[in-house]
Amino acid sequence: MDNLNFQLTLRPTIFTDLETHYQFQLDEEANHLAAFTSTSSSDKEAFLEKYGRFLTEPSINNQTILVDGTIVGSIAKFLIGEDAEITYWIDRKFWGRGIATRALNYFLSLETTRPIYGRVAFDNIGSQKVLENCGFVKIGTDRGFANARQTEIEEFIYRLDS
Repeated sequence: MDNLNFQLTLRPTIFTDLETHYQFQLDEEANHLAAFTSTSSSDKEAFLEKYGRFLTEPSINNQTILVDGTIVGSIAKFLIGEDAEITYWIDRKFWGRGIATRALNYFLSLETTRPIYGRVAFDNIGSQKVLENCGFVKIGTDRGFANARQTEIEEFIYRLDS
């Protein structure tokens, strides 16, 4: 699979997808880069309960990312206060193939809430490039406790207005 020669689709996430999403987020390197992960990411029951609830929350747009029919990740819009934020996760074995950028561009054509924000760890260069390639602009920084690293780190805040 190269950067262009694959069929990418998004579809609303269903409960049975969560087993695969759970397996993806167990990857230690991916967790380190994501940084701001759940405190109970290794607790499968808690993961399924939490994300299962999200599937019926009308303010959350959960989509599963498929490449050539195989689940490779997830992408979602959620609200923090009144701000819409984006989150995505790509299985590490699919990194570096342009999947996150294509998935985010596609998702942004379906999810038209603007402005929409993205937050990324200061050292997650790949995710920063994805946001920038999709038109997000870095507007600031913040500091927060990164569960995956067990320390406070800097994160960059990005915004897409149109």
